[in-house]
Amino acid sequence: MAAIAGAHGVAGEVRLKLFGEGVESLKRFRAFNDSALTLTKLRDDGKGGAIARFAEIADRTAAERMRGTALTVPRASLPALDEGEYYYTDLIGLPAVSDLGEDLGTCIAVENFGAGDLLEVERPAVDGKRGKRFMVPMRAEAVPEWSAERIVIAAGFALDD
Repeated sequence: MAAIAGAHGVAGEVRLKLFGEGVESLKRFRAFNDSALTLTKLRDDGKGGAIARFAEIADRTAAERMRGTALTVPRASLPALDEGEYYYTDLIGLPAVSDLGEDLGTCIAVENFGAGDLLEVERPAVDGKRGKRFMVPMRAEAVPEWSAERIVIAAGFALDD
């Protein structure tokens, strides 16, 4: 849903990096991380993120210790997806293959820097060394197909450095 990016002010508020459809997607939830964090206040920061207060975070020091914490909710509490929609978590870990059948590696992340989602794929390891990584836009011409089993990437989009 989001991750705590750092402290905001001195009273225990935190800055959030959002992974969903903005602040509104978080407002339906009050408890995160198996009820370890209880949301008491949430507002848009005007920069694509949010500012939040959790009952369990009392001051700036506690807020700073939470940096990097992912905010999660049970899958069953998420809204159903329409055709063509996906949750990032459903794509991460899937094998990626070319539309010609070539093994391209594994989707290790989904990023969005403002112009749309990008899949980060790590190629298979070679001689014990981690495989090279490449990014592919999550658009129909680049990713013509995906399912719970795999991601298909069009030839020409699986480029190395």
